[in-house]
Amino acid sequence: MSAKTRILIVDDSAVIRKLLEKIFSSAPDMEVVGTAADPYIARDKLVALKPDVMTLDVEMPRMDGISFLEKVMQHFPTRTIIFSSLAKTGSETYLRALEAGAIEIMEKPSIDVSQSLESLSQSILEKVRAVAKARINPVKKLTTVGTASRAPSTSLARTTHQLIAVASSTGGTEALKVFLSGMPADIPGTLVVQHMPSGFTKSFADNLNAMFPFEVKEAQDGDQVLPGRVLIAPGNYHMEIVRSGAFYSVKTHQGPALHSVRPAADYLMKSVAKYVGKNALGVVLTGMGKDGAEGLLEMKNAGAYTVVQNEETCVVYGMPAAAVALGAADKILPLDKIASDLLHQLEVRNAA
Repeated sequence: MSAKTRILIVDDSAVIRKLLEKIFSSAPDMEVVGTAADPYIARDKLVALKPDVMTLDVEMPRMDGISFLEKVMQHFPTRTIIFSSLAKTGSETYLRALEAGAIEIMEKPSIDVSQSLESLSQSILEKVRAVAKARINPVKKLTTVGTASRAPSTSLARTTHQLIAVASSTGGTEALKVFLSGMPADIPGTLVVQHMPSGFTKSFADNLNAMFPFEVKEAQDGDQVLPGRVLIAPGNYHMEIVRSGAFYSVKTHQGPALHSVRPAADYLMKSVAKYVGKNALGVVLTGMGKDGAEGLLEMKNAGAYTVVQNEETCVVYGMPAAAVALGAADKILPLDKIASDLLHQLEVRNAA
């Protein structure tokens, strides 16, 4: 019998601590080894108990959760899932938590409506199980975003018909920075589905836009896919590609969730396979679940070149593993090698 996942709950609310403890204690594969009302108590318990996973609140007395997490990741790296009132803390806090090293972020369970807790419990347990298997900050040592890391122009703008479709989830916000840091200013038109809550993709896109020499924006219905532009699927909306004359554009919609997520990369990639075919390149990065695997396979079968991130550099080797299992990958590469491989493939195609 495998060992139980040992969990430390850190939250200043006694009610939330009890609710989370109840959820985790109901799972036969989990054990709550301790609770803490503030980061100072949590620090001592981290060292003494060495939990597999820490759940962490953001707004707490004496020290906020993100500042604490930054210290933890420096001195005592621990797999962490943030439970926060995201509606109150906002997108800036969400992105800061991911940058600080949080593997997953979830809306804090309601302390007023017990039924909402019941409906959330399976989702919470599923996320914690994934976090327990995650690698801690595998991309930190690879992250070299900045002017020095920017790839030189490859004159890719001479073709507007080649594009890149990317799927990413858990660990993807940091992985995308590494991937994009290897791309030139005239990056092929790139479409990204990153699993994020509604309301947070615009801030994420704006942050990336400030980091790179190409445009990064949250996609809007009708946006054209152009060299030098990266479009991020908006939270809670699927994104697909359509042909409009000589150009491609995107449509966004709220069709049914797929693999329990919206946006889902399979919607995007299947549309890319249909309309772009061999002129596309597909990428599946770190993430929980299997979204993107079927779509990547359809892209490969349509003649597209496909790459998945290798297990060693993934935070969670779920989506890439599912793609590999289907035979959807032409190559399996470390995160920091994917961009250069795609650029080489494009040069080969342009020379043909």
